[in-house]
Amino acid sequence: MASLVQEKVQQAIGILQELEVDLWLTFVRESSAGGDPVLPLIYGSDLTWQSALLLSRTGERIAIVGRFEAEAARRTGAYGTVIQYDHSIQTELLEQISRLDPDRIAINYSLNDVQADGLSHGMYQVLHNYLSGSIYLARMESAEKIHAALRGRKTTQEIDRIRKAVNTTNIIFNRTFEFIKPGMTEIQVSEFMHSQLKEFGVGAAWDTINCPTVNTGPESPIGHVGPTSLKIEPGHLVHFDFGVLQDEYCSDIQRVVYFHRPSEMSTPAEIQHGFDTVRKAIERAVRAMKPGKRGKEIDRIARQTIVEAGYPEYLYATGHQLGRVAHDGAGILGPEWERYGDTPNYRLEAGQVYTVEPGLALPGYGYIGLEEDVVITATGAEYLGEPQVELIVI
Repeated sequence: MASLVQEKVQQAIGILQELEVDLWLTFVRESSAGGDPVLPLIYGSDLTWQSALLLSRTGERIAIVGRFEAEAARRTGAYGTVIQYDHSIQTELLEQISRLDPDRIAINYSLNDVQADGLSHGMYQVLHNYLSGSIYLARMESAEKIHAALRGRKTTQEIDRIRKAVNTTNIIFNRTFEFIKPGMTEIQVSEFMHSQLKEFGVGAAWDTINCPTVNTGPESPIGHVGPTSLKIEPGHLVHFDFGVLQDEYCSDIQRVVYFHRPSEMSTPAEIQHGFDTVRKAIERAVRAMKPGKRGKEIDRIARQTIVEAGYPEYLYATGHQLGRVAHDGAGILGPEWERYGDTPNYRLEAGQVYTVEPGLALPGYGYIGLEEDVVITATGAEYLGEPQVELIVI
């Protein structure tokens, strides 16, 4: 089997042909200090000196790197031509661009997509100076459409890795549900889940201090925030937001549990209604997800389900793409709010993996948030793991 980097580089060539872009130039230096997010996909490791990865619409794959990284570039198996330099990359870079003579040169900046915005302002100025006086300076454009396609259209290997991460996450959740009991603090629950990460030999899908988020009862702050010393009490909803990083790919899942009061013979109606509403919003959104739909259309379906049931509108997007990082860039399932730029207008494509995560707060009880990971297929969408379809009651 070809390596993932080889697969993604070959996929990138096809995307260039589809978009009729002649050359994609990734230009970096000291990438360990804040590298381009695309490097793990098309190179696989850090680069030190000024380095240029050139992928051509004609199929040429060229890496121009410092002398001491040339062998590493060859070992990727992804670049047919590896050119090394010592004093300056400028001569080799200009020579290759001139030889290829591209009409359209895509570089890694974006107003909309953080994962496509890897070219630093300083490196843009360096590149601008190198090309100053040439006809190619005016031919540069954003590579955001290339990034969106390359990151979004997951290969079979990538989807398999995400599916395994989802499976591990669900096992850890099940163990956690067996572990937790009234009187435990959010921090204690988080520490148990961290111990499970170590046992499985996986990482957290985002900053460990905030992964998992554990919210017990109505006083716990919701969002990207770590657990507190609040204790689980009867009558509390306990909400989790958690994911693992396994084999370089992430899961991102939310679950909710209710701790019944001793006097309760059944789940309070308002809790069951809230859970059923969130579940319905997810199911309606997933049923509507298919290639060609815009993210804002899916968001509208889930959002209206919550609002029409009498709850306030949630103040975040219904879902985001998932992959090497929990928030994998490109299109979102979101409303046309200014902070999201044009990303709600991106169309769904087969191979993309999305989270679907509507939610609502219940005064006096806590937060009901569910999050499922799904993959877009040619005909619709399918869950990458078992969804939570019933409220867990302890």
